[in-house]
Amino acid sequence: MKSGRSLVNLAHELERQLATKQDLVVPTSLLRCHTDEGGSCKMMIDAKDGVEEYGITNLARRQLAEKLKIPFAYFERMRTEQPTLLDRNVNTWLQTDNEPRMIRTLDGQVRAVLSDRYRRLDNYDLAENVLPILQRLADARFESVELTKTKMYLKVVTPRVEYEIAPGDVVQAGIVITNSEVGHGTLSVQPLVYRLVCRNGLIASDRALRKTHVGRVLQSEEDAITVFRDDTLVADDKAFFLKVRDVVEAAVSEATFRQVAQKMQKTLGIKLTGDPVKTVEVLANRYTLNESERAGVLRHLIVEGDLSAYGLVNAVTHYSDDVDDYDRATEFEALDGKLIELSSSEWEELAEAA
Repeated sequence: MKSGRSLVNLAHELERQLATKQDLVVPTSLLRCHTDEGGSCKMMIDAKDGVEEYGITNLARRQLAEKLKIPFAYFERMRTEQPTLLDRNVNTWLQTDNEPRMIRTLDGQVRAVLSDRYRRLDNYDLAENVLPILQRLADARFESVELTKTKMYLKVVTPRVEYEIAPGDVVQAGIVITNSEVGHGTLSVQPLVYRLVCRNGLIASDRALRKTHVGRVLQSEEDAITVFRDDTLVADDKAFFLKVRDVVEAAVSEATFRQVAQKMQKTLGIKLTGDPVKTVEVLANRYTLNESERAGVLRHLIVEGDLSAYGLVNAVTHYSDDVDDYDRATEFEALDGKLIELSSSEWEELAEAA
């Protein structure tokens, strides 16, 4: 499993961000884009006290392009090759669109351009409510926590619930909680299967709790900017956090964990009778792995020498440790959860690839 930061470091960073981030609901008529000859893109906001200037992250540029129905590849080409043309395009459509947008900022950067219906569920509030729930799990240990540019991850394991996949191959129950403040996914709570022999994790794809960030329209004056602060938000998430508690407890229960572990165990009996190279090629095409990722999975499959579906599952989780990007590494852990849910015919296509 990809290592992250310490809980203490996570807490400090969440506190730092809480003090520096700001959310604005802005009519698009008050937004302007300015791009210099070097391709550096800035967002200008016409506020009462003058023009406020922010940098724009890659994700926020992508969201801005999507809102204005500008293909992102074309947006980026204009940014690097014709910055004046980009500004003309963006600013024309901003004036035409004139819908309120939630602009989420941090450290002088626009990090998200979202709908005014976006329901904030911030990482600080989530951690404050969920960490005590996780810490009450029997002998809970935080195997990996991280805060990336797009998501927060909490991965916790309890050794009190175990299952032996094969002699000497023991897995333990856990939970993964992820959240995005920038519109890059829903809040989700998913079961985790942690394999002791290799210290890797599999994120189960079923039995997940998800909450979308959609709420009521945030009202703003037609020509005014509304600044949203924590003390102005309606605290309506208490019932949801109670549900999170119930889902966490259910995910690490003996019955739930056994069901997931047994699905994993069934892959032991599926032999890869075809060409391993073709098997990984089918996997890569089905789940959109790039050339480097495909080669990495194949390398682990061959080196570990287990030419079974279980060996393929483990090759995927082992490769996740090689991935530098934490978000992408976690996607590989979730890919394993999809693999153990495959039907017999789907496994047959992988196992007999030639």
